[in-house]
Amino acid sequence: MKMVMLLYLEGDEKCVEGLLADLNVTAFSRVSVEGHGPSGSAGWYGSGAPFRSGMIMVFTEDDTAAAIMRGVQACSAVEDPKHPIRAFLLGVEDAAACGCSPPAPTNER
Repeated sequence: MKMVMLLYLEGDEKCVEGLLADLNVTAFSRVSVEGHGPSGSAGWYGSGAPFRSGMIMVFTEDDTAAAIMRGVQACSAVEDPKHPIRAFLLGVEDAAACGCSPPAPTNER
């Protein structure tokens, strides 16, 4: 199992939603994010103004995660080319939930 974390400007949300819909990804978590980083112009206090961004986390099987990564790489029409949609692929070593039996141990290492 993998976790894919997608970071994007708020204006690119429809593109990200479309990508997930095209891949039949229907379960994910989404949060609004205030992004900070270098920018071309200083904000009110001399630092860069924050970016209105979003983050989506998808927990899914390896093949779907790989398809999401390929889909992000293929995106070309983003709000600001200096701030592309970014995807991060992380391996999920284990998972648990309250009220559930623990998973059977595996011999994988």
